[in-house]
Amino acid sequence: MGSLGLSEGSFGQFQYPIARRDESVVDDYHGIKVADPYRWLEDADAEEVKKFVQKQVTLTESVLEKCDTRSKLHKQITKLFDHPRYTVPFKRGNKYFYFHNTGLQAQNVLYMQDGLDGEPEVLLDPNTLSEDGTVSLKALSVSEDAKYLGYGLSSSGSDWVTIKVRRVEDKTGELDSLSWIKFSEISWTHDSKGFFYSRYPVPKDGENLDSGIETSVNVNHELYYHFLGTNQSEDILCWSDPENPKHMFSGRVTDDGKYLLLYIDEGCGPVNKLYHCDMSALPKGLEGFRERNGPLPFVKLIDQFDAQYLTVANDDSSFTFLTNKDAPKYKLVRVDLKEPSKWIDVIPEDEKDVLESACAVNGNQMIVSYLSDVKYVLQVRDLKTGSMLHKLPIDIGTVYGISARREDSMVFIGFTSFLTPGIIYQCNLRVEFPEMNIFREINVPGFDRSDFKINQVFVQSKDGTKIPMFIVGKKDINLDGSHPCLLYGYGGFNVSLTPSFSVSRIVLARHLGAFFCIANIRGGGEYGEEWHKAGALSKKQTCFNDFISAAEYLISSGYTQPKKLCIEGGSNGGLLVGACINQRPELFGCALAHVGVMDMLRFHKFTIGHAWTCDFGCSDKEEEFQWLIKYSPLHNVRRPWETHPGGQSQYPSTMLLTADHDDRVVPLHSLKMLAVSSLPIIVILVSTCLNIHLHSYLLKFLTHILSSLISQDSRFACSFQTMQYVLCTSLQNSPQTNPIIGRIECKAGHGCGRPTYKLIDEAADRYSFMAKVLGATWIE
Repeated sequence: MGSLGLSEGSFGQFQYPIARRDESVVDDYHGIKVADPYRWLEDADAEEVKKFVQKQVTLTESVLEKCDTRSKLHKQITKLFDHPRYTVPFKRGNKYFYFHNTGLQAQNVLYMQDGLDGEPEVLLDPNTLSEDGTVSLKALSVSEDAKYLGYGLSSSGSDWVTIKVRRVEDKTGELDSLSWIKFSEISWTHDSKGFFYSRYPVPKDGENLDSGIETSVNVNHELYYHFLGTNQSEDILCWSDPENPKHMFSGRVTDDGKYLLLYIDEGCGPVNKLYHCDMSALPKGLEGFRERNGPLPFVKLIDQFDAQYLTVANDDSSFTFLTNKDAPKYKLVRVDLKEPSKWIDVIPEDEKDVLESACAVNGNQMIVSYLSDVKYVLQVRDLKTGSMLHKLPIDIGTVYGISARREDSMVFIGFTSFLTPGIIYQCNLRVEFPEMNIFREINVPGFDRSDFKINQVFVQSKDGTKIPMFIVGKKDINLDGSHPCLLYGYGGFNVSLTPSFSVSRIVLARHLGAFFCIANIRGGGEYGEEWHKAGALSKKQTCFNDFISAAEYLISSGYTQPKKLCIEGGSNGGLLVGACINQRPELFGCALAHVGVMDMLRFHKFTIGHAWTCDFGCSDKEEEFQWLIKYSPLHNVRRPWETHPGGQSQYPSTMLLTADHDDRVVPLHSLKMLAVSSLPIIVILVSTCLNIHLHSYLLKFLTHILSSLISQDSRFACSFQTMQYVLCTSLQNSPQTNPIIGRIECKAGHGCGRPTYKLIDEAADRYSFMAKVLGATWIE
């Protein structure tokens, strides 16, 4: 069985492909029956799924061909992207290392030079590792003596990494090759004999598996030590915990080389355990563990998940940590490992601002960064006492990197903002009054920041809380409600959205007359852990309320109107977009949902999804199931015209974006969302990572509605399936004329490592679609 829909709107008439329904798939969630007839779309490797996706390619491309700004956007975005870019340099030994892109290179190139005045040399160019630029660097570490480079390679954007080793001096590769690595750092011991890394066991049929498209759950993370020149099978297993298979481990060697710190995470939340091992006390060093093969004798300093602890510095056994323990806006504390019960505050929690980071520099100093109303503040403080030494002047924007080590007096600081492509500052802390001198500045030819204006407003949400929002647009625009507007949000996992430069958004403002806006909704980390928790678990609806309030503000203040307003978000932000168009479809003219978590009942069953239960909860628990079913995008699709009889409301024109090698938020979420909807559907194929079932989406929504009416009476399972059929019939007569499309990127993942040309192609596609449906006209 399937559904076939016709729709005629601004793109002409569409005919939608059939999606098979499997009526036998019905899950029982604590007595509530929830059907999932598009479960088959969860198998990305199945031929039926590949055909389902492939059938959309021609239809999708035909839609994009009707977007008259597509080629113009592509040309302008490419033009502005074509400028030299640099990362903040870091120092090892007497060498400096940094990434550089001449403009349109697919991947950034790693350079090195002797001192600041040396001649730059290419150390590693990822563009030579694949013809299409889809092999990227994902992990990087230079040994203490700058003799070796350890680096991780990712193919097609996958989270899976293969670690290689290269000699720095002659740039020759070693034979070392380590596989099945994910969510890992590379941390060298100071003797440069090897490094610590984290990995998962080889999956079943691992030799024949495309690691980028497998969806099996990632469990049993382990910490290993690798001796250079040996086979991976000989690596020392330093730590594992089979009794807690979902825990993740990271090993970091302290700056003095004495201790190995073991960070243990249970999810993506800002909490961790912390163990330590004094490597200098090992009788035979790490060599002595080759025969017994670990584990190392770790001592437990923090053995519960009640707060986050990040190391700032240590003097032998005296450690300084950044923590949110009894300090939701974070503080600096100190403890001696010999007296682990005695903790003192070095920098107490601030009443208003969030302590973002602390970096030990210049012996006994540190540079600390605060987030104050979503704007960065930099200070130099005394490492021992925490007392203020200097305030470093910085514009309104984001500090994206502080590069220095304890022995360095020269510090490099990366800065960006909405109208600042990038500045790398050089700060000499040896002088009495340190100054922020420009070391490198990134310039975009043809971009004039004086043409634009930034406003920060504070929007009142549903419960009265003030939500910060940045609004960027051209100067001297009348607020008459006629302008296209792009509203972006995230709201999850303690992530803060701070000002940053975007070529594509500048093009929208310049050539479409659009405003672009960033809403700092709850669930993020903009005001610390309380702000985060206010939008997590049972309070997740707060995120959607905040975002909807931001949209209403833009309309009431004259920036735009519903039919001119587009919302956008990725990953957890894709969930945000999906939930908001379900709850307030009439409020938006367009929606762009990137790699969204759409099936809130099953997300934890795939790859690393179990790590997100700290923010979402889990449907395996009855109370948490009740939270999730109320907003899960897949289970709350509805026909607005039937909810409000006589009204003209419909879903906004929507693009769902995913990628075939997204092994974080796997494509099944988007594919199922598409297949489930009873609304007209177009799939723009560029990624295979979105598994969206629109029929299943409606099906699960009806399950929720019925469950709220009939509690746990399972006899209604068949009834809601009948209602699903009713909602999916006569689509040719549906009032829904706005298209819902999906863009599926091939040889790409969740976002990281995507080559420049793919970034440009995707931006041109999604924003030309936005321009078409919002009725935006091109401005030369």
